[in-house]
Parts: sequence; structure tokens; C-alpha cells
Amino acid sequence: MDPEEIDKIVLAYLDKRGFTQAGIAFQQEKQHHSRGSNTSSTAQIDPDIANQILAFSEADGPAQYQEGYSKLRSWAYSSLDQYQHELVRVLYPVFIHGFMDLVAKGHIQEARAFFNSFRGDHEMTHARDLQKLEGVLSPSHLEEMEFAHTLRQSKANIKICQYSYDLLLQYLHKSQSITMLGIVNEHINFQVSPGQPGSIADDAEFVTLFGSGQDAANLVNHKEIHWGLLEDSLEDKLEKTGNLNMDSEKADGEMREGEPEENKKRSVDGGKQGTTLKKMKKDKVGAATAKTSRSESATVYGTPRVKPELALPAIPMEVEHSILEDLRNRVQLSNMALPSVSFYTFINTHNGLNCASISHDGSLVAGGFSDSSLKIWDMAKLGQQHGNSHLQGENELATNDHMTSSNALERSYTLFRGHSGPVHSATFSPFGDFLLSSSSDSTIRLWSTKLNANLVCYKGHNYPVWDVQFSPFGHYFASASHDRTARIWSVDRLQPLRVMAGHLSDVDCVQWHTNCNYIATGSSDKTVRLWDMQSGECVRIFIGHRSMILSLAMSPDGRYMASGDEDGTIMMWDLATGRCVSPLIGHSSCIWSLSFSCEGSLLASGSADCTVKLWDVATSSKVLSKSEENKSGSANRLRSLKTLHTKSTPVYALQFSRRNLLFAAGALSK
Repeated sequence: MDPEEIDKIVLAYLDKRGFTQAGIAFQQEKQHHSRGSNTSSTAQIDPDIANQILAFSEADGPAQYQEGYSKLRSWAYSSLDQYQHELVRVLYPVFIHGFMDLVAKGHIQEARAFFNSFRGDHEMTHARDLQKLEGVLSPSHLEEMEFAHTLRQSKANIKICQYSYDLLLQYLHKSQSITMLGIVNEHINFQVSPGQPGSIADDAEFVTLFGSGQDAANLVNHKEIHWGLLEDSLEDKLEKTGNLNMDSEKADGEMREGEPEENKKRSVDGGKQGTTLKKMKKDKVGAATAKTSRSESATVYGTPRVKPELALPAIPMEVEHSILEDLRNRVQLSNMALPSVSFYTFINTHNGLNCASISHDGSLVAGGFSDSSLKIWDMAKLGQQHGNSHLQGENELATNDHMTSSNALERSYTLFRGHSGPVHSATFSPFGDFLLSSSSDSTIRLWSTKLNANLVCYKGHNYPVWDVQFSPFGHYFASASHDRTARIWSVDRLQPLRVMAGHLSDVDCVQWHTNCNYIATGSSDKTVRLWDMQSGECVRIFIGHRSMILSLAMSPDGRYMASGDEDGTIMMWDLATGRCVSPLIGHSSCIWSLSFSCEGSLLASGSADCTVKLWDVATSSKVLSKSEENKSGSANRLRSLKTLHTKSTPVYALQFSRRNLLFAAGALSK
């Protein structure tokens, strides 16, 4: 190739890339070199270098994207099975950046053809992202669309073994695919590890995630957290009370054994012989049951104790007695003893129900609607309405089903009005005397269920508030918003106490830790974060979901967290390590609600696929803890114990009562 042609190609390339100063410097150097030497005209250019320069000159053509990606795709899928799953991970970031490059250069028709030709490869795992990118029709859209702009400014993090990495580089250089090589260099950050490639079962941990900063996540996840229960909790008081009762029963037994023989005869000869014997047997059975109950709850009682970082409110004495009574009468659940389920179904909502909430004892049910209204049903009053045509049952799901109508002739609910936009979330206080609601009007309202009135309107968010949750002890609450922040409030202050900022997109859900020292937030950026209440800092970033997170739940001992996403995947996380210990696969649609049983042995999940699933947490956690030594990661899966189907009712809310009865709610869809 003639040197003059080479110079023209180089200048054209610099001009196209916008390297104006480099182009001027190149021309000046060329002129200076031509004056000082006459040998430049006869200099020979190495053929390989000439071919590389020629390839650079042709690299920006729209046909190069289609051809380069097609060849890369064929090569990845035809590689050895051992390395194929790692090499295929490269395709998605190359695909979307190739599409956006074509749009940015004004090749709109070619970009659409490229997008439609290969989108099917990624529809299964990245459907939501593809739907967003489908709307990019001009270069200006790339700048205006926040999602596309974020993708352009960040790199994808991909874990890959050394041999797979070498294979990829070898292919890119041999094929002289300059376009693909440029995308890989500019938009992918490889985390190369020695040894064998990772397992396909671990693929969820290496999902291509843009803008999240895997390195930053790893750095954050080294911070120390204290996941135990609070000191002097009600569980501790119950345990102490139980021990005292056992000691008194033991002393009574010794006294009975030391009674004179004639007293024993006298009691036996009495007319209430049968009753006395039955009572003694009943006491023995009760003591044995209590002992078994305490041993099964050892996982909660044996957890570490921590001090509260917040000034927690005092629990009224009568409320404390009521809670302790519930804890004493709690039904012990396991994979052999599943809970009873009471399902509340809303009918005639005309697609207007946005959220549902159930009080801790199941006596009150609240619904938030698109017309900005909030309605509360008292189950005791509803059950007293004889001849109500709206009470029906879905007997195959549960023994206790109630249908609540939002359009009853005789109003069976209490209507709360105050919001000026759709109500997206509602939550009862732990004792049921207050209700919080959040709305598109960017406000949060506190209602009294006793006075049936609005008490406070909290303003702080600038955009719709998607979720609000009371703390386990009341008084404090957390909110999640479209403004990408979560905020901590107390009921006696109008302004937030903390603002948690760090998510890259909407914060869709929020959940308190059992000890109130942390809150967890789930976001549309596909991550879950754990925040320290005292400092307001992020102490954990959980990466692995492929779509937005819609629901969160904390285990009673505070060690594990469950998160559910839009694709129907649930992930169990170990808070101490920040790792996913097990994915839960089974639902086919959005996970709208999650709830742990009170002793932590079961996890219930409610989905838009009209099912409630029960998962064996206790047995699986033991297996997982043993397998941690072998670093088997997510190779083990939690076992699904049972699937409960509704007729046609997506499950909006789940709530285990303190006595371990499972309540659920949803709106009938036809």
C-alpha cells in the first residue's frame, strides 16, 4: 500500500474520531519529515501493519457490526462446553453497545436491523433492558434516556477464567474484528481468575451489571455488621419465664412425690379421681410440648445479642403481656408441620387496588387504591354481617377465606381520604393502632385506626413514594422513592432523620432488620443494599438479580435476608458475607411479597402468578452452612414444600402472625 494512502487513511480516521489536535500534529510532523528526508517516498510499509490500518479505516462501517457480532456469536456458541458459558457472557454487552454505537453514528435503519436480528438471544434474561432500548430511535435519545446514558458511561463487569480470557483475545486478534475489539476494550471490565471456569450454577453471581461497580461492592461488603437480636428482647423474657415455669413445675412434682401415702390414697379415693389423673396427664403433655417448643426455637434464642443504635420506644405493659401470650401459644412450624393460611380476596376492585396490608393479628386489612383512597376492613365486624352476598370462599386454598368488596352497598370498610395521587403502599404499626400510607403525590400519611383520622402528613421526597414500612418496634418508619433514596423517619418529626442515597435507579422496596439497627432497600438497578441506621452508610451491596427487586424479608434471627424480583426469582442472602447462599426458582411472575415464619423455619412467597409457595429454610440452611467449607456457593437450592393455588388472585401481601398463622391478600382478576 502506498504511504500517501496510509497517511490519508490515518488523517481520515483521526478526523472521524474528533482528534483534531492529533491530526494537526500528524500533518506538521509529516511536512517536517518530508523536508528533512528524501527516503520517505521509497519507504516500504510492513504488510501486516498496512492491513491493520486498512481494517481501522473500514471498522466504522455499519456492516462491520452485523458481521463482527455474527461471527463472535457463532464462535462463542461453538466453543468447548467447559468454557462456553463464560464466553457467551460477553455477547450481551457487545450486542447492546454495538446497537447504541450504530444509533450514535446515525445509522438508524442498520441499528434496528441489528437489534431485531439478535435480540432473541437475550430476551430470556434481559427482557426489561431490551424493552427500554427498543425506544431508542435517534442519537438524541441516547442522551435523553437515563438508562442508555448510564450504559454508555459505565463498564460491564464479567468474571472469567484465564484460559477463557486468552481464547477470547486470540479470536479477536486473529479475526481482525476491530469493531468488536473496540467495544470489548471500551465497555467491558474483565475480572480474570486463575484455574478452572466457574460453575454454570453460579452464573447468577456473575450477571452483567452496568454502573454498579463490582469492585466498590466488594470493598463495601468487607465492613463488619452485627446481625443478632436486641438485648432484653421479648424472646429473652419469654425464655426466662419458661425456665421459671419449668423450675416451679419441677418443684411441684417433687412435693407431690414427697406427700404421705395416705394423702395419695385420699386423693385417689375421692370422687374426682378421673379428672385429677387427666389433669396430671395434661400438665405433663403441656410441659413436654413447651420443652419441645423451646428446643425447636433454639435457633432464635441462640443468636448473638446486640445493643440498639436507636432510642426505641417503651412497650406498654398490656401490649407486652399480649405479645408474650401470643409467643407462648405460637404453633411450631417445620417441613412436617405447615401453617394454616387465611386468604383475604378483594373483589370488584376494577383493577384499582395497588397494595394491601394485613395487621399482625390479621384483624385488620387495608387496601390502597388508584383513586387516592385508603380503605380498612375490620374482620370481626365483617364476619358479623349476616346475609352479605360478597362473602365467598376459595376452599381449595385455605380453611379461612374472606372476600372483601370495595363496592358494597352497605359500607363494610372505613374510608380514609387525604392523598392526591394513587396509594402505592400501606403498613400497620406492630400493635395495629396506626397505619402508614405512601402515594404518587410524594407524601406519607399517618392514620389512627382508633380515631379513624389522618394525624400527620410527611413531606420530604420529591417524587412518588413506592414503599413505606414501620420498624418492628413502631415509632420509626422507612420509605422508598422514585428519587433513588430511602429515608428514615420518626412519627413525632416532620423531617426525615436519615437519607440513604446510593442506588442508581428507583428504590422500590424497603425492609427493617430484626434488631432495627439496619434497613435493606431493593432497587430497579437490580441490587439490594443494607444500610447502617446510626451512620447512614451502605454496609452491604447484594448483586445477582436480573431484574428490579420488588420485595424483601428478614429472617427472625437477623442472619438471612430474602429478596424477590420481577422475573419471579427469589434469592437468599447471608448478611454476614454478602453472598447469595441459594436462589429459589419456581415462580413464573413477579414476587410481590415475602414473609418468614416466626421461628424462621419456613419462607412464604406470594406472586403475580396467583400462587403462594412455602420453602424449607431450616433444613436447607443447615445443609448450606455445612457446604460453605467447600465453597459450593449456590449449588444447593432451597426446597419448595408446597404450592397453594388461588382461582385467579395475584398475591399482594403475606403476613405471619405472632402465633404463626399465615395471612395473605390479593385482588380477584378475571
